[in-house]
Amino acid sequence: VQLQASGGGLVEAGGSLRLSCAGPGRTFSATVVGWFRQAPGKEREFVGGIWTGDTVWYDASVKGRFTISRDNAKNTVDLQMNSLKPEDTAVYYCAAGALINDRSPQRYVYWGQGTQVTVSS
Repeated sequence: VQLQASGGGLVEAGGSLRLSCAGPGRTFSATVVGWFRQAPGKEREFVGGIWTGDTVWYDASVKGRFTISRDNAKNTVDLQMNSLKPEDTAVYYCAAGALINDRSPQRYVYWGQGTQVTVSS
């Protein structure tokens, strides 16, 4: 399973960015997809995950600011990030192949390349 993350960039604190994770084929719509991030010198951490459109779970650090959604017509899972903070700066990854509510990176089998998000203060 090949995943392709895109949409990163540089934004000021308080701004917004939208990341997208493209996956293969129609089966992608039934796959658990997670978003993770890794800042320099830190462990990779869970951001949020989605199964169907109604089944979404987030880390407490982003809940209320980030929203994950699927576009099944495009085979994508998007991460809308609002009210960004400098501490959100990291390389963001999408991953697939886990079970519902999984938050550990070790539970995810397939990974896309990362996309850099930098939030300036």
